Amino acid sequence: MENTEDHLKNLAGAEAKAKLKELVEKAENCFFCSNIKTGLPFSTRPMSEQLVDEEGNIWFLSRKDSEKNAEIAQDPMVQLLFQANKHSGFVSIYGIAEIIDDQQKIDELWQPMFKVWFEKGKNDPVISLIKVDPTQGYYWDTKNGQAIAFLKIAASLVTGKAMDDSVEGKLEVSD
Repeated sequence: MENTEDHLKNLAGAEAKAKLKELVEKAENCFFCSNIKTGLPFSTRPMSEQLVDEEGNIWFLSRKDSEKNAEIAQDPMVQLLFQANKHSGFVSIYGIAEIIDDQQKIDELWQPMFKVWFEKGKNDPVISLIKVDPTQGYYWDTKNGQAIAFLKIAASLVTGKAMDDSVEGKLEVSD
């Protein structure tokens, strides 16, 4: 039987940033949580990240007049929850959000489907960027990838022996 420590792998610095980028890019959406004061209901909404840059910052497009922008202006602490697929690739990130007005970055991130939310296109004056600088997080994933994890699950069901391929740990992203 495997030891619990075999499933724990805390990551820091460049290794944490790489794992964060890998898991966030696998996820199609996240729950973006703001107004996260202890003991009180927080605000959450589904969003799609647009980029995880080399520093580990996570970028979103948002309306300047949105409730989330107003909440970030009051308190920049946010939590982002990602799920890559049904069985692995989960990550919870705490970070500091910043509202940015940068047309060059908007142009870089723009996709035609965004006209659903910004009817005047990439030059719509209501577009803002949200940059989240991750400070800490936690992840749950597989050690050897989805295919091997699936095979271990199948073998475990046939043999009756536990063959857990999971790995989890803290992400210390900030320098």
